[in-house]
Amino acid sequence: PRLVDPPPGTVFLDGRDVRQWPLATLRGAIGFVPQEPFLFSATLAENVGFGLGVDPEARARVERAAWVSCLDADLASFPKGYDTVVGERGITLSGGQKQRTAIARAVAVDPTILVLDDSLSAVDTDTEETILSRLTDVMRARTCLIVSHRVSTVRGADQIVVLDDGRVVEQGT
Repeated sequence: PRLVDPPPGTVFLDGRDVRQWPLATLRGAIGFVPQEPFLFSATLAENVGFGLGVDPEARARVERAAWVSCLDADLASFPKGYDTVVGERGITLSGGQKQRTAIARAVAVDPTILVLDDSLSAVDTDTEETILSRLTDVMRARTCLIVSHRVSTVRGADQIVVLDDGRVVEQGT
């Protein structure tokens, strides 16, 4: 997303240096989920649907994205389901629920590029496995970059790059 500009000629999108893409266009194509996601003091549906605008299919997209991220499993515990206000920065949610809300948000906007930056670190391994299974179809249709400390998170990747102190030490499948 060019939060930091890479050196010229090092990062390309569709054969074009990312520095040549208009920033709004580039960022509009990316669904980015950081390890510590930012949530708004709004409803769960508004947090997941952020970026959908006035899409008439917004609610269906929110519900499908919540299913993909396994957030739907927690809806019964929320006082008003999708209409539950999550509080400032998602204070009423656990770390895993925050991450799953952010994953759902990224999936809902149907980005060309999906970046998951250690975004499953706060979920248990069973939930992680279910989310990764549900993400299979989502990831098949786009470029995905997954950052993780868990091998289980990246085991299905086409290419795995192991970094140590910012340097590539292993690469393969």
